[in-house]
Amino acid sequence: MVEAVEIKSTELIPGEFIETQVKAIADAVGDGEAINALSGGVDSSVVTMLGHKALRNRLKTYFIDNGVMRKDEPQQIVDMFKPFGVNVQIIDAQDQFFDALAGITDPEEKREAITQTFYKDVFGELVKDSGAKYLLQGTILTDIDETIAGIKRQHNVFEQLGIDPQEAFGYKIIEPVVQLRKDGVRKVGEALGLPESVFNRMPFPGPALSARVISEATRERIKTVRTATSIIEEELAETGAFQYMAILHQDKVTGMRDNQRDFGNQIEIRCWDSVDARVATPTHLSHETLTRLANRMVTEVPGVVSVTYNITSKPPSTMEAV
Repeated sequence: MVEAVEIKSTELIPGEFIETQVKAIADAVGDGEAINALSGGVDSSVVTMLGHKALRNRLKTYFIDNGVMRKDEPQQIVDMFKPFGVNVQIIDAQDQFFDALAGITDPEEKREAITQTFYKDVFGELVKDSGAKYLLQGTILTDIDETIAGIKRQHNVFEQLGIDPQEAFGYKIIEPVVQLRKDGVRKVGEALGLPESVFNRMPFPGPALSARVISEATRERIKTVRTATSIIEEELAETGAFQYMAILHQDKVTGMRDNQRDFGNQIEIRCWDSVDARVATPTHLSHETLTRLANRMVTEVPGVVSVTYNITSKPPSTMEAV
């Protein structure tokens, strides 16, 4: 395993980086084919474009519909990449992921269930069917740092933990942006011609909305946090914040509706100012904004009776709750 040497954003020359990575992908794959794990986030979008430039129709790009994505996300991703000539195929794997998540409450076990289902079961079958020997993915340096430090296991880190993807899953993994952090990836995305809505897109976790549900990520609880997420992203889109999210807590709390006790759900709102996700501070949202968010949550998200706002910086907090 060769340790990734960081290329800082201030030292990055996007054009040279693109040229180097396109050649590296082409050399690694040779005359064969590769498959691509596209989530629609900036990291995987940049890797998709690098792979497309290197391999064209020898890159098979898939969006895995795991049932824990945001509202209407699968079709939005397909439409986003169509103008670039990238054909994205949606794979419906919702049942596989919810079966894997059933009964799991521990955050690390949840991440491991997502990882194994994604890489071994779903992509393992795609690799077998396609004959591809390589998987392109958007691992960045921050993913590795947090995993090795034991802060949280990122689903896309393997060799740094002594796991050989070839042995574990049957294919090799290519990580074109592993030397970069988020701000560097955004620069490359802009240089690749991606629209700002893509290269400046808010970070989203690999385990998707399952990372924003404390305790078991059931279909019902995912539906709740998906609705809350839609409200958050609509209300905070103009803040310029690095990332914002809704967290569904495990414990229910006492509320009151129509002069009766309502024992319901609690949503935690997090909104972050950051550059590279290594450190972050809560965004100073106005009381008017927070009040509007709370009112929409308790009226538009079934079962929600309490809304809180996180005001703890990273560290000691982390940006995601689990």
